[in-house]
Parts: sequence; C-alpha cells; structure tokens
Amino acid sequence: MSPPERAVPIDFLRGVPVPGNLDVRWIHGSPSPRHPTDPPLQVHGYDAHTFILRESKDVSFEAPFLFLLTGNDRALLLDTGATSDPRRFPVRGTVDRVLRDWLGQHPREEYELVVAHTHPHGDHVAGDSQFLDRPKTRVIGKDLDALRTFFGFVRWPDEVVRFDLGGRVLEVFGIPGHHPASLAVYDPWTGWLFTGDTVYPGRLYVRDMNAFLASLKRLVEFAASRRVTQVMGCHVEMTRSAGRDYPIGTRYQPDEPPLPMSVGQLVAVREASVSVADRPGPHAFEDFLIFNGPCTAAVLWQRLRALGLNLRHQLV
Repeated sequence: MSPPERAVPIDFLRGVPVPGNLDVRWIHGSPSPRHPTDPPLQVHGYDAHTFILRESKDVSFEAPFLFLLTGNDRALLLDTGATSDPRRFPVRGTVDRVLRDWLGQHPREEYELVVAHTHPHGDHVAGDSQFLDRPKTRVIGKDLDALRTFFGFVRWPDEVVRFDLGGRVLEVFGIPGHHPASLAVYDPWTGWLFTGDTVYPGRLYVRDMNAFLASLKRLVEFAASRRVTQVMGCHVEMTRSAGRDYPIGTRYQPDEPPLPMSVGQLVAVREASVSVADRPGPHAFEDFLIFNGPCTAAVLWQRLRALGLNLRHQLV
C-alpha cells in the first residue's frame, strides 16, 4: 500500500489580497413560479479557496448568501441559509461536494469544517441541522455566550480576535445593533470584510441604534486600517434604481445590483445612520434603506407591495 499523499501547504500570506472573479449573475428567482429554473443553491468560486453560495428565491424569498473559506487545516462556513429541509435546500450536500473537490486538489488526511454565523436570525441558521451529525464538524451555538466562548472573546464587542484556518488567519469582531450577536469577519486573503445583515445593499434593520452606531464606527475604523477590497453582506434587496428596493417577500428580483459594496458605501451607511439616529422609521438612501426601530406600518406596506409584485409574477 502506498503512503498517503502528503499535504502541500498553501501560502495564504503572499500577494494578498489576491485577485478573483466576481463576474457572476446570481440566481434571483425564476421568471415563472410555475416553471422554476433556478437551482436551489448556486455556488460561485471567487478563487480556488473562496466560495460564495446563494439560496434561490424559489426556495426562500430571503435568498441569503453564504460563504465558504478554506485554509490548510479547516474550512469555515459562514451561515447555513433559510431552509432546513435538505430535499429542498441541500446545503450540506453542496458544501460536501465543494470540499470534496477542493480536497481532491489539496489532499489532507484530516480536515475540519467550522460552521459559524454572521448572526443567528432564522434565515442564516436554518440549515444548521444538516451539519449536526457531520464528521469532523463544529457547529457554533447561536447564542452570544457560545460565540464568545468559541472565538475566545474577553472584551466583546470591543476586541478583534484571530481565527486561524491554517495559514489563512481571519480577524473577527462584534458588530451588535442589528442583533446582539452580530459578527464581522475580515479575510486578508481576499480583502473581504463580511458584515452580515449590518451592511448590505438592502434594508438595514436597526434594533439598537446606539449599538448600531458604535458598530459602524468600529467597522469604518477597522476598514481604514486594513486592505479591504469588498464589503460583503448577506442579501441583495435593492434594485438598480437609486433608493428603490424590492419589498419584503419578493420572489423575483431581475434588476439586482451587485452584492459587494465598497468602503465608501460603508462610510455612507455610517453617515446616514448618524443622520437618522433620532428619527425612528424607514429612511431611503441611494444604495440602502435604514429601518430605525420596529417600523410596523412600513413593514406592512412592504408586504402589501410584495403581494402585488408576486401576484403579477404568478400570472406570467
């Protein structure tokens, strides 16, 4: 019997941030709901070690983005999507296939998977159950204590901790305000700053404005001290028309802007949030909306708008 192939270490330090491919048209719901054409989950390889996954709107109107990062010793999956049923949304099977292909190119005898969350809202953790019995896998608990314990936070959220995937060392810090356990992750390999539902091209729901402003300040200052190439949130809810979104529950979004945002747009989110901090309610800006507080009437109007859009969509 021949000895197992020795793992060749990948250099995740040289030439960072590395260029990659973001020329992708994301699945955004099928033109006719009676004849779905989207796969349940789309996978795009930005580079050989970085993968973006999107859940189809044919499966869930939330259509969240998930991120899979590979290192020499382990991989990190950020979020697991909005659907638990593996028949409708095979997130584990898809991640297993991507990792199997990656390990075929980069053999390792032992390889771990860590499943973490940008925050524990249902549309980001529903697929967790598919990974609970997966070998060599750690699913981080959804509560803040589990998050702090796993990453080793002592001074949450005013602390940046490191998490090593094996040469690919991520920087992790807290950004509460949307949710008390919201997490930011910076990847020097790509230069991406992952911001979950705190910053993305869509409706930014603020539950605690003081915490949200402090988190945005933390994000802007962090981005100013690192080589951030893209700000990566977890949804696209805007149209390409300035200040115009697709309402909550929309099943078909053919006119989406790109997912990545710039550091300039991150700064704009902070400035906009400061400007509306003492004004509860919805506020529209060019690339995003801020929902300051519960905004019950605005959410109802959103759902009525979506009902009209979806009814027209069903007649196609």
